[in-house]
Amino acid sequence: MSDVRPGSRSSRAAHRRRTIILASVVAAVVLIATIVIFVVLSPLEQEVAVPSPSRSTTPPPTPSATPTPTPTPTFDRAAQSIDDPASYWVVVNKTRPLAPADYEASDLVSVPVPFANPAILRQDAADAVVAMFAAFTAESGGLQMQMQSSYRSYSRQQVVYQGWVDQLGAAAADGTSARPGYSEHQTGLATDISALPANCTLEACFADTAQGQWLAANSWRFGFIIRYPIDLTSTTGYIYEPWHIRYVGLDLAAEMHETGIQTLEEFFGLPAAPDYL
Repeated sequence: MSDVRPGSRSSRAAHRRRTIILASVVAAVVLIATIVIFVVLSPLEQEVAVPSPSRSTTPPPTPSATPTPTPTPTFDRAAQSIDDPASYWVVVNKTRPLAPADYEASDLVSVPVPFANPAILRQDAADAVVAMFAAFTAESGGLQMQMQSSYRSYSRQQVVYQGWVDQLGAAAADGTSARPGYSEHQTGLATDISALPANCTLEACFADTAQGQWLAANSWRFGFIIRYPIDLTSTTGYIYEPWHIRYVGLDLAAEMHETGIQTLEEFFGLPAAPDYL
């Protein structure tokens, strides 16, 4: 039992000492807690405030649109007529018939290469085919190809077209065969190519044959283009025909190859020709 009486001076002094000690302890605890919080949280705050160097805060640039292929500015697109049936650049499609309709070239010759049907073309086109066939055989290690069909007169085209109509109906026939007077074959500048031995003849799978792949990559070297490319039926009016090549001459074939322009309609700025007028 304490011998200090409540309310005495000694009691009050002792109370003050306890109060001071308690306040000092509380202050010390608060100080220690503050130091601990600062030490622990400071790195976290810095980590949040400083972005990772591996991540950019700048949004990625918007990819630019692929430019539409256009002819080289210095290429003279008026060097030859696209209307004259005797021109190597004549454009024949469902909206641009030959004039006259029964046109026949004056320099048609037989082409001395393997063929499934009579091989006849205009002289320059025939010479180009001979050179092209020789190059293919040499570059492919001895493989061969043949002319499946070539020049067809107006009257012959009447027979061919009617055969497709009888087989498929008029609407489907118009997607794969030209009406008389509207056929590139009548110009003497177009020929269908097939493999020898025959493989995927007049079918889209011809594009997967050695002959089809070589033609797609190299026919331009001899003045030819693939006239009816894939996915461009709405422009040319005809289904994809990897076997149908058209002679346009070395200059135009090279220009179309280098610029990536695939059709004569696009190259000469002509309207698309999906249907007959």
